[in-house]
Amino acid sequence: MKLRETTLLLLVFWFSACTQVEDKVPLAQVGTKYLYLEDVQKVLPDNISDTDSTLWMEDFIHKWVQKELLILNAEKNLTQEQKDVSHELQEYRNSLLTYRYKKALMEQKMDTTIHDDEISQYYEANKKEFVLQSDIVKAIYLKIPLEVANEETIKNLCFENDPQKLQELDEYGIRYAKSYDRFDDKWIDASQVLAQIPGEIDDLERFLRRNKFIESDDTDYYYFICIRDFRFEGEYAPIDFVSSSIKNILLNQRKINFLKKIETDVYKEGLESNKFKLYNTQN
Repeated sequence: MKLRETTLLLLVFWFSACTQVEDKVPLAQVGTKYLYLEDVQKVLPDNISDTDSTLWMEDFIHKWVQKELLILNAEKNLTQEQKDVSHELQEYRNSLLTYRYKKALMEQKMDTTIHDDEISQYYEANKKEFVLQSDIVKAIYLKIPLEVANEETIKNLCFENDPQKLQELDEYGIRYAKSYDRFDDKWIDASQVLAQIPGEIDDLERFLRRNKFIESDDTDYYYFICIRDFRFEGEYAPIDFVSSSIKNILLNQRKINFLKKIETDVYKEGLESNKFKLYNTQN
């Protein structure tokens, strides 16, 4: 009988098998090992349809048979020495225990706060590591239908970093814009911004040094970008652009030092409390 037909028949007996706990319903057998319906029920996903459960069970049974056949062949063809995995299991257990112990200590005792002055110190000491690989900008972007676009109003609201005017710009953008994005408080790749408007700028660095606004239009929309700040490829990245990366670097360094201290402290404590002995084997 094909596997799918077998699976469908087993689903018919599903509820009866649930009530008859003592009578296990076998789904597959490889050698002396059996896969029972109750084993599959324990791992069957919740809220699954009958059709999906049939497909899921078929796949589960297939993978179980495949795995057990590999184990059967391994047991048959490997030497006794090759089949002895006690050392590997002990090593794995030891590694898992020490990992969990160190992880618990880090969660309990390691300070994960990275202060701004630490970030600044690292940045200044390693500035050459933070060279920009692309142009970046802080900007405001609007895409507005031509019939409602008021260019002078938009420019006036964007010209200065005035909280009141920016609030009015938000209201204007929400009311009229097809697309409105403000990333004037964070850096973004310049190519991502320029991709939002039609046309091309041949010399971006020269253009941005001379212009605060980028404007374009097509048959339907007026496109406007207000440049708040910019940095170019090859320049040092601004600290607020790389602060998250520096924070992760410092945190990883702290973790490494903390783990080394755990190992040093446990050795020192073991020595002081006579938990181990060292024997001279050179004589």
